[in-house]
Amino acid sequence: MARRSHLFFCFLFGTSRGKIYNLYKLGAKKVKQEIVCPCPSGTVVLQTESLPFSEIPNQSKLFIEYQSNPLSLKRYYPSAVESHTQISARIPEVLANHKADRNVLCDALTEMNVKCGASEKTLENIELLRQNDCVAVVTGQQAGLFSGPLYTIYKALSAIKLTECLRKRGFNAVPVFWIATEDHDFEEVSKTFFLNGKGALAEAKNEPKRCYENLPVGYIKLDDSIKQTIENLFDELPNTEFTEELRLLIEETWQSQTYYGDAFARLLNKLFGAYGLIILCPLDDRLKRLAAPIYKEAIEKSEEIVTALRRRSEELQEKGYHAQVLIGEDYFPLFWQAKDHTRNSMKKSSAGTFKTKDEAGEFTLKELAEIAETDPSRFSPSVVLRSVVQDYLLPTVCYFGGAAEIAYFAQSGEVYRILNRPATTIFHRQSFTIVEPKHARTLNKYDLELKDLFAGFENILPQIVEQHLNRETALKFVEAEEKINIELNKLDQSLVNIEPTLAENLANRRRKILYHISALRNKFHHAQILKDETINRRLETAFTALLPHKHLQERTLNVTGFLDHYGLYFIEWIYEAIDLEDKGHRVIYL
Repeated sequence: MARRSHLFFCFLFGTSRGKIYNLYKLGAKKVKQEIVCPCPSGTVVLQTESLPFSEIPNQSKLFIEYQSNPLSLKRYYPSAVESHTQISARIPEVLANHKADRNVLCDALTEMNVKCGASEKTLENIELLRQNDCVAVVTGQQAGLFSGPLYTIYKALSAIKLTECLRKRGFNAVPVFWIATEDHDFEEVSKTFFLNGKGALAEAKNEPKRCYENLPVGYIKLDDSIKQTIENLFDELPNTEFTEELRLLIEETWQSQTYYGDAFARLLNKLFGAYGLIILCPLDDRLKRLAAPIYKEAIEKSEEIVTALRRRSEELQEKGYHAQVLIGEDYFPLFWQAKDHTRNSMKKSSAGTFKTKDEAGEFTLKELAEIAETDPSRFSPSVVLRSVVQDYLLPTVCYFGGAAEIAYFAQSGEVYRILNRPATTIFHRQSFTIVEPKHARTLNKYDLELKDLFAGFENILPQIVEQHLNRETALKFVEAEEKINIELNKLDQSLVNIEPTLAENLANRRRKILYHISALRNKFHHAQILKDETINRRLETAFTALLPHKHLQERTLNVTGFLDHYGLYFIEWIYEAIDLEDKGHRVIYL
């Protein structure tokens, strides 16, 4: 009966198009799912399980509480809901408050998506968005090299999945990906990582001309250096049946003389065209003009916004949370876009005027408000205003973001309030670690789970050596420690009767003796693992693949390595593995 109700839920809310079965891991309560997906040989069965974020290191208190009980944080997230199935209740409010001209919006979207190779499904979705009853399920990310970290892929597929859920329930909805082309931190998007043919972490990096001159990423143009970057990528990737197809895909999308944001958009259109994902670049002048009213109001109320944000930051910190964005008294919620396209922060001066960071420009609040009306292309929203601008342009029913974005929303909720906009509901994007068969075998062989790896290689080494590689020597260490303690206990009893200070001296020496035994034991662990070179290599490559840079895989690895191994089927496998009811980190065993 449980299985039947689960399958009914999938049908009703679009949890998965594949066949799903719940399995119970022997000797544990953890639930696994099997998902049947297409592959070149016919079908492949994926196994998935869920890991609560509370069991993953370095997660913020605010994020953990939001995932477990969003309604308890209503003060900071006014539109929070318990489940994605409740999001449709927001649609009337969203539609009533959407004032931007849909035809201007959709004309701009059509042009930019056609330019970047949009599919027919995407163009159909843009036409659907013209209708007054259509809402947008939105996500976004910076324009990273070759799509950036894996979580970019997971964000897009999360928005697509919820769009399908809403459509199955009779609502008009489209998925939109907001490319953060206005951001000017090029260092963050200039490189990406993948596993090479030896299972080691390799880096792809590209730095075209003018990339570090405060230019928004969307104004940076690829040059001929991208050819060498692509060459380096494929020199490192193993050659598979899908390599040629992947190389063609990358070379078609990441071409010299193409803007960085456009190359990113072209790749996303190739990967998600079948799902109708709409790409949005906020640098478009038509979108800037549509956003002019919200720019002007934010400028006029900038002092109130800064005061509210500072108060909210203090409140969050008093409650034991962290404030994601540090707001100073001189903060201003918009950047100044100079005529050379550079993006410059603005600060309030002691005289009450507003200066660009390089002090090349100085304006009164009235002058800035007038410029927002006449030439809105001169402005770019800061991180606390960006989501409000996004949701002014789009009829956004919800947004899929990461943990940091959820923290931003706890602050930016005040900006929504001051600008009289309905606060958007934010969901955490689906989160995955992909465990390939060879790494799954390593984990199984040594009785490890993903969460065990969070302790680090050094800390799980004793367990592996003593339980699987050399139990005999490990037992000798245990016996030695026991015998030493027994004999020292006898000596201690004798010394207490003679002179108590001698017993204290013995206690100090006991600690030193046991310390040296422990140090010798650690050397034994390392010597044993180095002796077993094959095992050492398997463990190291498992750590590299599953926790690269000691972080979740999705924060480091790029999708190209998986596309090289599994082709574009990989995108569909992830789509099928999405379960919007699951607010944990999902582990997929290929």
